[in-house]
Amino acid sequence: MDIKAIRDQFPMLNKTMQGHPLCYFDNAATTFKPKRVIEVMNDYYSNYTANTGRGDYDLEHITDEKFAEARRIIANFINADEKEVVFTSGASMSINLLAFGYGKKFLTKDDEILITQAEHASNVLPWFKVRDEVGCQVNFIPLDHQGRLTPENLRKTISKKTKIVAVAHVTNVMAYHLDIKEIAKIVHEYDAVLVVDGAQSVPHLPTDVQDLDIDFLSFSGHKMCGPTGIGILYGKYALLEKTDPFMTGGGMSTGFDMCGDASFMKPPFKFEAGTQNIAGAIGLGEAVRFIQEIGIKNIAKYEAELRQYAINKMKELPNIEIYNPDAEGGIITFNVKDVFAQDAATHLNSKGICVRSGQHCAKILIDYLGVVATLRFSLYFYNTTDEIDAFIEALKTGGDFLDAYFT
Repeated sequence: MDIKAIRDQFPMLNKTMQGHPLCYFDNAATTFKPKRVIEVMNDYYSNYTANTGRGDYDLEHITDEKFAEARRIIANFINADEKEVVFTSGASMSINLLAFGYGKKFLTKDDEILITQAEHASNVLPWFKVRDEVGCQVNFIPLDHQGRLTPENLRKTISKKTKIVAVAHVTNVMAYHLDIKEIAKIVHEYDAVLVVDGAQSVPHLPTDVQDLDIDFLSFSGHKMCGPTGIGILYGKYALLEKTDPFMTGGGMSTGFDMCGDASFMKPPFKFEAGTQNIAGAIGLGEAVRFIQEIGIKNIAKYEAELRQYAINKMKELPNIEIYNPDAEGGIITFNVKDVFAQDAATHLNSKGICVRSGQHCAKILIDYLGVVATLRFSLYFYNTTDEIDAFIEALKTGGDFLDAYFT
């Protein structure tokens, strides 16, 4: 990988913060956008703006083709059929669509949904809502001593009552890689449905939905160099056919009458009510093309090397406590001993370092970790060892972390 050539694609990497070169390590929250993604979105707004599926003129035809091309690119990226790729506003909307369009439709009070304590709020709260409305149970698969979901613990927990297992391929705090293929095998032995939150995996790892045998997969564009406000729901076509639309409106029905009878289009279109985020979809398609040109396996290898480099450096600091030193993902969750996480993040900000502090939308994981808040350092393929060195030096200088508030 030519890191310099890659970094030259990102305008944000030329910025400074607090008088220091910007070192951005909050990629699990959102990622920077390469110039080519910005350019294709500007091209839509500047040269061929039109709606999709609603006109018989040249601009609309161009827009239709670009929108369909984006869907094809994304389907190819995850080895899915185009008919199985639904545009949403992001992973949160995708999981809500499933919770209410599939879960609420098919679950009963005698059924069970399994999740883990490490899930993001987007893969917890929708299932709680379904539980409240249907009367089913939401139960938790125990994590092991590292904070990892293992197939063994799933097998100990799953039962004939289990109808949905909803887990992240890579969790957004602990960052362990789940053995999704083995988990899918166990889930399907019980005729249950596997819902995978891919927000932290699809941008970083090869994801073949057919090989992994995933039933539903969600991910967000903005975590993989794409724009905000666009995401994907993948579903096996037979399951998408059974799933009800989460929203209704223009463009997704084949007809309706004054009696209230309505019929809907086939997937994916029955889930895409109203005007879509056309520029966002085109931008996400270009982001995926960019990632494919670099090579997702190359990205995974480089990030693993960066993570290990950072871990080795952090372990040399006696004031740093790392909660997931052996995780495979590019997220390192840690604290500075005897310093509140937000204060430490503010100090790092004063040195030009961006990290996340708080509970990271995984609010029930704090019971497992035994801390109120943590710092989260998260990598992407445009980060460098020089930036990690700057981060390590900043961690060494915090004799009084409150200095950042007054300088």
